Amino acid sequence: MRILMGAQNCGFGPASVLVAVSRLLSGHERVFMGDGVSAAFARRNATAFDAVHELTEPYGNGSVLLDRLLADSDHVVSVMDADLVLRAVVARRPVVLVDCLFSFWQHRAPLTRIQDLCTTLPRTSFPAARRHLLHLSPHERVLAAHLLADHSVVQNFPDVSRRMAEFTDTGMHHTMLLTGPLVDLDGLKEAAAGEPAAVEPHYDLLINIGGFKNFLLDFEANNDYLRLIDRWIPDLLIDWPRFSRVLVCGGPYAGHRSSSHRSGGRHVDRRFLPQRELLRQVARTPHSLLAPGLSAVNETTLLGRLPLALHEQHYAHTFTVRNLAGTLFGRLAGRFADVLPGHPLPEDDYSGTQALVTVAGRIVEDDDLYARFRSTYNERIEQYLFLPPEQRCAGVAELRRLLGGPPAPSVIAALLTAQ
Repeated sequence: MRILMGAQNCGFGPASVLVAVSRLLSGHERVFMGDGVSAAFARRNATAFDAVHELTEPYGNGSVLLDRLLADSDHVVSVMDADLVLRAVVARRPVVLVDCLFSFWQHRAPLTRIQDLCTTLPRTSFPAARRHLLHLSPHERVLAAHLLADHSVVQNFPDVSRRMAEFTDTGMHHTMLLTGPLVDLDGLKEAAAGEPAAVEPHYDLLINIGGFKNFLLDFEANNDYLRLIDRWIPDLLIDWPRFSRVLVCGGPYAGHRSSSHRSGGRHVDRRFLPQRELLRQVARTPHSLLAPGLSAVNETTLLGRLPLALHEQHYAHTFTVRNLAGTLFGRLAGRFADVLPGHPLPEDDYSGTQALVTVAGRIVEDDDLYARFRSTYNERIEQYLFLPPEQRCAGVAELRRLLGGPPAPSVIAALLTAQ
């Protein structure tokens, strides 16, 4: 079976989930198509696919290629890419929607109204179908994609069960399956079985920035968070001399943005690593700071490591940390609210992210605010570093319990059997 695959072009989370799902489908021909940061991640992890097609103009000439790929495919798998689901429906190709943030999507329109729009969707062309859903927000379009897809796979997270029940109550026609962490399980096993414990790790601190790019953030625009990280890392080395070998990784450090800096017996490497190499570094590096994306949290805890969350890059990070507030991970997490406690954060994906960009910009430009950022996060780092081993293990175990669920391989296998 030839499977066309794509992921929402928003950071590395959706693309990393797609890579994990694709590796579970190795018996089929797996064709990736996408653009932007999702395509960059797919190219860096090209062994997960049999072909990788980057669409530079998904709504221009690239649309012709996409239509051809759809026509040549037997099945479609979309990770939170609502437009890909819509295209599959118009092309009359069976489609599975995989969602690792199901409880995140906000909707002002009632689900029954969204379902009505899906029921009356014109299937004559993609532009006509897209116009039909034009008044839905981007979040509502993802929920509509759930109602349009032939099957849904939903990753576990707090409040997911309630939302699944809401969808069931609408009388949706297809099966929605719950799964545990959608991660590269074979890659995790390989990483865990890596070098013997006696071998000294190459790094003593891993800082994982993630993909960073989304609907607003970019490496060259709205990049105040990256500027803040660049200002802070030299001070981190001053404040914590125990960190002499630091790996900073993520999408912002690809190509010409990668670098190595060595001074006084200490070094910092900035790299965009293939996913399985990143997992090996997570497994062997004793301490990790990460942008609080759900995939990265799952990967780190499944490797038996308790990470410390960096401050939020965008609103989805705020959502994740807030919903994990009752855990050790959530209590320790860095928050911009520590620096600007009275700063309001709109409860909206776009404007909430915009507000976080503004906060990061204020901190990087204002020496007093920056000093507060540095000192408050140092307090978090101190708490994190001096956790006794049994407390770290307990922190890992509570996240595994909270985020666990049916194993992804059996869920995906069940879907394929159902086709």
